[in-house]
Amino acid sequence: MTILAEEIGQKYELVVGLEVHAQLSTLSKMFSSDSAAFGAEPNHHISAISLGHPGTLPRINKTAVEYAVKMGLACNCTINMQNTFARKNYFYADLPKGYQITQDQHPVCLGGHITVKLADGSSKKLAIHHIHMEEDAGKSMHDSQCDDSFIDLNRAGVPLLEIVSEPDMRSAEEAGQFLTEIRKTLRYLDICDGNMEEGSMRCDANISVRLKGQTTYGNRCEVKNLNSIRNVQRAIEHEFVRQINLIEKGEYIDQNTLNFNADTGETSVLRSKEMANDYRYFPEPDLMPIVLDEAYVNRVKQAMPALPAQLYQKYTTQLGLSDYDAGVITADKELAMFFEELIKHTANHKAAVHLLMGPVKSYLNEHSAHITDINVQPKYLAGLIRLVDDGLVNNTVAYHKLFHALLKSPGKTAEQLAAELNLLISTNTNEVDEYISAAIAKFPDKVKEYQKGKKGVVGLFMGEIMKLSKGKIDPQKTNQLLIKELESK
Repeated sequence: MTILAEEIGQKYELVVGLEVHAQLSTLSKMFSSDSAAFGAEPNHHISAISLGHPGTLPRINKTAVEYAVKMGLACNCTINMQNTFARKNYFYADLPKGYQITQDQHPVCLGGHITVKLADGSSKKLAIHHIHMEEDAGKSMHDSQCDDSFIDLNRAGVPLLEIVSEPDMRSAEEAGQFLTEIRKTLRYLDICDGNMEEGSMRCDANISVRLKGQTTYGNRCEVKNLNSIRNVQRAIEHEFVRQINLIEKGEYIDQNTLNFNADTGETSVLRSKEMANDYRYFPEPDLMPIVLDEAYVNRVKQAMPALPAQLYQKYTTQLGLSDYDAGVITADKELAMFFEELIKHTANHKAAVHLLMGPVKSYLNEHSAHITDINVQPKYLAGLIRLVDDGLVNNTVAYHKLFHALLKSPGKTAEQLAAELNLLISTNTNEVDEYISAAIAKFPDKVKEYQKGKKGVVGLFMGEIMKLSKGKIDPQKTNQLLIKELESK
């Protein structure tokens, strides 16, 4: 591909809209009682309904409707009280009925937006056009060693939410942040695991370019079934360059459906782009409309958990945490829930953050583990913070010795372990005086340097005192006593 000159790229504006397909974490499928669980042997979670046998009738999964309403509320959408389904007609080998039951004219959620934070510190509201419910198709697998294709229909009929954005994104970064926020929201609501690698969340990107200042859109190409946020961004970046190069050559951009090759980072034509009339939508005759009311929507709303934006606001305003710390904690639902439980047992919120971002995170990274794998209850970690706050152990002992002792003995409190391991700070002033005297005696030359104004040598003495005391001192008080002693020499 021609390399795009920077000055040419600045003439054009990127326009991106995303269609995000989220597989809902229901026990059964959208219109049948088949299991919707992932990972079964091929064609085990099927029935006459999901196989599209003549005479079978669909029934709506109530939990899927509830999940759709939750997502709409979380995305600031208007909930449509009168919902209908439609048949979207097209033939694939992995779509047994020859049509997909979806929503067309009356989707469950209308409008809405997601707010994203960008690398430059700015925020942007990205508009949502609508969210609709539908069923998934099966899965086709093509063996490279032969001409056969294999069909697994376990996924056929699994409930999906399709979140359709407006063409509001003007960079690959904005698209990546939109997907990140959508996935985070799905996980907080516990309605989809957001695992793009397993296909429980997939993304199609509609990409076009236009001259800056223009209001009309250029011909768009749709890149299908992108399976990671990074690949979505790579596909967008590639298409931006490809389409501008074509325009600069005076060529026409065909409105095609594209495939993205993750190995090469390039797109290729999959088929000509379908339009809405190609699908021959018509009302689904076997399903009655879904009629919701305000009481139902309010019940769903009241049962919703705190969402990332709400927790972020709480942490930065009420708890006084930094933007960075609040962002790291809320990025992961389980970490946020662990932190929420931790601060029930301690009012020292900043110490709780330092504990999570320091020793806890280091431990998890070293063991390739997740916060859900840690075997220490938050209330016991709060006990660790309390010991430091009460001056009974110092930070070094707490984080490097006592924390690991808690991991090895998860049923014991920090107070019990500190006493058993003899880690409590000594209140014997005679012992502290002996440590100070020993450190000063060991470095007589450094004492002279201190007296000549080189105050930085205090750290050397404190290091020696910490070693002699095995950390069982109050660093602040000991530092004051040490300076007093050095000043008297």
